[in-house]
Amino acid sequence: MSHDATPFRTLIPHRLDRLPFTRFHRLIVVALGVTWILDGLEVTLKGAVSGVLQDQATLGLTSAEIGLSASCYLGGAVAGALLFGWLTDRYGRRLMFFVTLGVYLTGAFLTAFSWDLASFIVFRIVTGAGIGGEYAAINSAIDELIPARLRGRIDIYINGSFWLGAALGSGATVVLLDPAVFAVDTGWRVGFAIGALLGLVIIAVRRHIPESPRWLMTHARRAEAERVVAEIEARVARESGAALPAVPDRPVTLHAHRRFGFGVIIPEVFGRHWRRSLTGFALMVSQAFLYNAIFFTYALVLTRFYAVPASDTGLYLLPFAIGNFAGVLALGRLFDTWGRRQMIAVTYIVSAALLVATGWLFAAGALTAATQTALWTLIFFVASPAASSAYLTVSEIFPLETRALAIAFFYAVGTGAGGVVAPWLFGTLIGTGAAWNLFYGYLAAAALMVIAAVIALVFGVAAERRCLEEIAEPLSAWRPTP
Repeated sequence: MSHDATPFRTLIPHRLDRLPFTRFHRLIVVALGVTWILDGLEVTLKGAVSGVLQDQATLGLTSAEIGLSASCYLGGAVAGALLFGWLTDRYGRRLMFFVTLGVYLTGAFLTAFSWDLASFIVFRIVTGAGIGGEYAAINSAIDELIPARLRGRIDIYINGSFWLGAALGSGATVVLLDPAVFAVDTGWRVGFAIGALLGLVIIAVRRHIPESPRWLMTHARRAEAERVVAEIEARVARESGAALPAVPDRPVTLHAHRRFGFGVIIPEVFGRHWRRSLTGFALMVSQAFLYNAIFFTYALVLTRFYAVPASDTGLYLLPFAIGNFAGVLALGRLFDTWGRRQMIAVTYIVSAALLVATGWLFAAGALTAATQTALWTLIFFVASPAASSAYLTVSEIFPLETRALAIAFFYAVGTGAGGVVAPWLFGTLIGTGAAWNLFYGYLAAAALMVIAAVIALVFGVAAERRCLEEIAEPLSAWRPTP
């Protein structure tokens, strides 16, 4: 491969953004978006089997230990996001597709062979590291390959596909946790092993996804970037059966580099773009706290407060998962048409209001397992696109050369500040047996959502239907010396 650091003008961003949506783009959605399906399957299995894992015939864990293992999974995701996010910006999106998926599959498969709390935690950390790395590499590639006019909804749909995996996982637990089908210490292991094996299929599919031309053009690989774009254009033209739209005459002038050190990245993200950083931080922390507080302890609430048998919790998770995915399908396109800031504010505030109302009814003893599930489903019909919009936001508002690391950083900070603490905290609150204690935790989650909505309204970026390089100028943008 050749590396050319000579300043040059390029239309690559606009050539990619003006393409019609064809089978090529659908391949990207399937091959890369499956990450969230696998994550949803993993997390749902872990949540659904939490009751079974307390059985002395299995691992014999306590509620606090289950919450701890969930926090460790998220801790691994934080570490993986930071490591692989840095590597993705340095060595390219495509290489990390395979590395991070391999790490994830290894951890998921080993989880099936856990023999005690320590081994279970270690394998969950490895699994989380793979998922965290996937978030950085995949979100970067999706943003850089999907046309600008569709980027918002596609990101929302893909991030929301987590809930397809959740629905699959919750449905599977009906069989896996049925003692008439599998022994009590076998079904949950089979679930984790199957999830890992399913992921092997994706490795073959990802072979057909090219490196991001945007990444290539900013890393002194201009000729390769031009070749990849030409191949994409030829493929899309064949698939669409029509002439491609004209390319807007708005070239970007770049001085390509092969490396971008932290001395360049940090002042850019936390100096020049500090308002965007604050927005990303607020959105990621609040949605992570809300989701992980409820989802990782979902089965515990059902078994502890409503006496739902552990083997039946999957039946309650299934409508919850379906409602989440229905929310992103119904509301996702509005992030492109109505606008980012407006939709973020509305979804975050409505989610908070519904959470407070549901939490009060729960604490007052006015709900059953069925009505609790129905109200949780309603909350997350709105909260699901809200959470997905946090990932969309941090993936598109920073310079191209820092994209994966920015996604990783804000995912890590959000998960660390909101996600890692939440499962342990809410697991402890559930352990007290007092419904009102849990309600106060829900109030805290709602308050964080409202604060994030206000920050997004004030400092958010109108990124809908705009070229990434216009939202945030690349670090390698060429500025001639006066």
